[in-house]
Amino acid sequence: MKDLSLHPCFNEGAKHKYARVHLPVAPRCNMQCNYCNRLYDCCNESRPGVTSSILKPLQASYYFKALKQKLDNLSVVGIAGPGDPFANPNETLATIGLIEKEFPDMIFCLSSNGLDLAPYIDRIAKLNVSHVTITINSLNLDTLEKIYSWVRYENKIYRGKEAARLLLERQLHCIKELKGKGIIVKINSVVIPGINDGDMEELAQKVSAMGADTMNCIPMYPTAGSLFENEKEPSREMMKRIRSQISRYIKPMSHCARCRADAAGLLGHDDSDAMDMVRQFSTLVISREASKTKVAVATGDGQRVDLHLGEAAELWIYEKTRNGYRFIEKRKTPEANVCNDKWIALSENALADCQAVLVSGVGKYPTAILQKKGIRVIQMKGLIDTGLDAVYRQQPIIPICKAAPFKCGATCKGDQKGCG
Repeated sequence: MKDLSLHPCFNEGAKHKYARVHLPVAPRCNMQCNYCNRLYDCCNESRPGVTSSILKPLQASYYFKALKQKLDNLSVVGIAGPGDPFANPNETLATIGLIEKEFPDMIFCLSSNGLDLAPYIDRIAKLNVSHVTITINSLNLDTLEKIYSWVRYENKIYRGKEAARLLLERQLHCIKELKGKGIIVKINSVVIPGINDGDMEELAQKVSAMGADTMNCIPMYPTAGSLFENEKEPSREMMKRIRSQISRYIKPMSHCARCRADAAGLLGHDDSDAMDMVRQFSTLVISREASKTKVAVATGDGQRVDLHLGEAAELWIYEKTRNGYRFIEKRKTPEANVCNDKWIALSENALADCQAVLVSGVGKYPTAILQKKGIRVIQMKGLIDTGLDAVYRQQPIIPICKAAPFKCGATCKGDQKGCG
């Protein structure tokens, strides 16, 4: 059983005893905050959005194992950028999955703007993520319009009040969904004098009523190259007053260290060697296939590979263990009006951590899409274990040379020529 009190960001009593590490595996962001410039990086600064190196999931897992040997008080694995974890869902989920498999007692923590978080809440709950931070800067659309230049949601750019409304709706929805899964929720709010400093009390009252556990009001420090680089920094008196106001509704956090996306060590006292370690592991050469440890199966009964990829509403996910093959979970395949979109979404989401998929039939176009993403497509009929042996033990299998007409949905002609 995890001791969740060992999280130094959520429990002030743990900050001098227990260390955390932020793994910089999420470089892309889905919005532009006017106080943020992720391109500006000084090794002596500590602020969100800054890292000197980016790690791939397997590099991050190797780095974590090396750091765990160095820091025996390491209790928390966090992902907080340098972009947003859910603008990089594949990297985020793969990283947590690799570490959780070997270190299930670690506390897993994510920090997000909340825009693209909702579709992944079920999966992060299954990965035993216990703490999530959402940055919400106001409930007022006029205020939010001043703070964000744009947001990108489902491949479309939104600006102005339309962006503000969409972002706020997604953020508040995520609080409800996270609490429904029993996940501890912290709200981060960046205080910008003259823009949102008067909005914090109302925000605290709202998020507390929705079940949020704590709120962290962070003073904005003007960052070179950002639109707000000339804005005034909030005074200590202002921050003290705001924390007093929100304490009427929610527990305030007052010991935030405004951590970098590659921070490691005690809160406010980062380990001096960690940044060099991150750089070293970021150059570690790892084969693409090595980071994909799972296999997906199109099956109707959990015993045999007996479904075409296009007719499988869900895929069964397996992995190899010391004691044989282990069933992990069922993952729904995406729905799409156009088949082409479905295969791209499938490769980037449900199959992101899979090295292969076992199917009884598949068209040429989805095969090409999946293989381009490094996912091996094996057509076969028979026991699932036979197919898993082919993947993990390189044992021969008799492939299907010609399959029955495929059933990929309403747009499929069933002519065995694939989709598109």
